Amino acid sequence: MEIKREIQKFFKGEVENSEEILKTYSHDASLFEVKPRFVLYPKDKEDVKKLVKWVYENKNRYKDPEKNEGWGDLAITARCAGTCMSGGDLGESIILDFTRHMNKLIGWKQDLKNSSGLTLPGVPGGTHTVQNSLDSASITVEPGMYYRDFEKITQEVGLILPCYTASKSLNAMGGMYGNNSAGERTLKYGKTEDYIVEAKVIFGDGNEYIVKPLSEPELQKKIAQNDYEGNIYKNIYELIKKNKDEINEAKPKVSKNSAGYYIWNVVGKDFFDLNKLLVGSQGTLGIVTEITFRLVPNFKYSKLVAIFMNDLEPLGRLVDEILGFKPETLETYDDKTMKLAVRFFPDFLKNKGLIKMIKFMWSFLPELKMMITGGFPKLILLVEFAGENDEEVNQKCIKLKEKLENFKLKVHITKSEAEAGKYWDIRRESFALLRKHVAGKRTAPFVDDIIVRPEFLPKFIPELNKIFSLYDLTYTIAGHAGDGNFHIIPLMDFNHPDTAKIIIELSDKVYDLVLRYHGSITAEHNDGIIRTPYLEKMYGERIISIFQEIKNIFDPKNIFNPGKKVGGTKEYLISHIIKPDHPHQDHRV
Repeated sequence: MEIKREIQKFFKGEVENSEEILKTYSHDASLFEVKPRFVLYPKDKEDVKKLVKWVYENKNRYKDPEKNEGWGDLAITARCAGTCMSGGDLGESIILDFTRHMNKLIGWKQDLKNSSGLTLPGVPGGTHTVQNSLDSASITVEPGMYYRDFEKITQEVGLILPCYTASKSLNAMGGMYGNNSAGERTLKYGKTEDYIVEAKVIFGDGNEYIVKPLSEPELQKKIAQNDYEGNIYKNIYELIKKNKDEINEAKPKVSKNSAGYYIWNVVGKDFFDLNKLLVGSQGTLGIVTEITFRLVPNFKYSKLVAIFMNDLEPLGRLVDEILGFKPETLETYDDKTMKLAVRFFPDFLKNKGLIKMIKFMWSFLPELKMMITGGFPKLILLVEFAGENDEEVNQKCIKLKEKLENFKLKVHITKSEAEAGKYWDIRRESFALLRKHVAGKRTAPFVDDIIVRPEFLPKFIPELNKIFSLYDLTYTIAGHAGDGNFHIIPLMDFNHPDTAKIIIELSDKVYDLVLRYHGSITAEHNDGIIRTPYLEKMYGERIISIFQEIKNIFDPKNIFNPGKKVGGTKEYLISHIIKPDHPHQDHRV
């Protein structure tokens, strides 16, 4: 094939197009199937630079033999672990997978309390030592490094990147940058965008640039370059300044938002930071080759408080009270999730061993008694505190329990890490249980990441359940109560002829409800194929035109991950829903 031969002339990594490879890369953790033409594994950033230049120069040269038309779809979709639930890492042309080769630690930068004694692990060419601990540090990695490997390195010196997802054993660092990832600890620590020191990004001209916060004089100097890079800075700066009022008016009134291009934090009072736009852009504006993350200390001691609610009415006030104590996390799951755990309790006992199994079963006696006497609670809230010592953490839990006495709720302070673990098991494993035990159906993430302000939850959740009651669907609700961010994943029969119709109808109804409460259609999981067609519903025509201008400024030939953020349609969404016989992939949120 001519294209493969041409790429292999300059590309050192592997160029694959076997049916087996293409089938594998036709899927991620979403409900879509999109078959690429090639899968490439770059050896290094030079491979990426040369590929981008080649695609830019040959955008309209080649034809798709099946469609007999110009390759309007000759493009590059960057991909790492393939855990995206929105279809953001699927594409019809070239998939660029970083996990095979570009998965390494580049190096450390650190602010030290002392000067010698502690080894910083994993630094190429040797190690650095410091005395006891780090005030702070930053670490530079390639995008294909898995978070699980990244975390092992940082935890050796008591540091962590706290915006990790529930799928942290599966996802990679490039995906965290591309999706602006968040998770359990985002309530206190923020999202990925808050931990980017700088990044190296390849723009449409095929050159790599360092992207970091700039002062006003530095920005003006960059603009004065009057080259490809300088014009990006100039045009983005002018676009945001010119449309300042419309942009500010369109900002969702929630704590987390991944819908569209995040244009609100790029221009600050005394800085300009293009990473605020690139993080979360799903590889549609450029391709990141190195990322420098800021790390924070990881507390050794933590304890969980479980709160059981039979009535949703006080939920908004309850969340406000809890947030006043500044917890590490405030998570929740519903009665359907709890019933699922009880129904398939033996699954939780697998691989625990006899001693752990007995302890695990024993730890559930208080909940069993509670449910016998009072039934299943409508919501279970999980509040986690962390600190420098066990006594400090325990006092926070006791004070919270005392403060909540007026709510007349059942509040339980866990006595051990193992006991706390049972609640996290239910929170994290419910979707896997649901998938395994309902034959002929699979989880369908399409309204899986909605967010409204917590004070609206007592009204919002019943209205949400009322919408779902119109359809014969089994589903669970879990998520981040402190942010009002909920993950709703129904089970669906993909052999049913109305599946696509239900997905479109239900999405419209749920998003209408979310927007009525001034929320966002996606807090963490981003747009991809599944939500790009709904961005105009959320933002309106003018903001969508600004998003299109941003895309044009960075990527005038549309070579970076087309159809995400701008240009996606419901017709494309429907036509690429996964085939019924495709094996299920686990979804973790």
